[in-house]
Amino acid sequence: MDGRKYALATQRNREPILQVLLDVLPPTGTILEIASGTGEHATYFAPRLKPRKWIPSDTDASLRESIAAWIKYSSSDNLYQPLDIDASQPVWKVEKEVLSGISDIVAMVNINMIHISPWSACLGLMAAAGRILSSGGILYLYGPYKQGGKHTALSNADFDQYLQEQNPEWGVRNLEDLIETASNHNLSFEKTYQMPANNLSVIFKHS
Repeated sequence: MDGRKYALATQRNREPILQVLLDVLPPTGTILEIASGTGEHATYFAPRLKPRKWIPSDTDASLRESIAAWIKYSSSDNLYQPLDIDASQPVWKVEKEVLSGISDIVAMVNINMIHISPWSACLGLMAAAGRILSSGGILYLYGPYKQGGKHTALSNADFDQYLQEQNPEWGVRNLEDLIETASNHNLSFEKTYQMPANNLSVIFKHS
């Protein structure tokens, strides 16, 4: 055992996500990933997004260990060690300690977090993006979303029920609620991309 954890969905969605990131990210700068999970996405994206730099993070210590293990097996010099970030906190500790020294955070990436965390995590993420991103910076979100208060696929409705049985604070979120929340933090909704398994890539830009 080398410490690396695996998520099956990564193999399915990493290439489609990469293509969207190549389409929407600024050509240079630092990308901060929130809730990096196992670290598989980070080590796949970083070498393919050079010269951009990639900083992963997670609030779960065991997942940060997995991220570090994946980084150990990566030869990408633009991939940094994971930060401890709890997106639900109103102000992130690393903002003053680490992020204040990085002047070119041009994007934040968040994959499959909002539906498996309390709504406070989405609120914290949006608020932090409004504080941290430079003008014109991109917030990229990936996951399943309701639109107009309705599920877009039966599989998403079943998944939503499953999530709420695990934790009543979890669940598939309404896209319009995200857009309204983002607008409160100078983040304008740009567009969505249809993705595998009835997911969406949702793009916001900092004004």
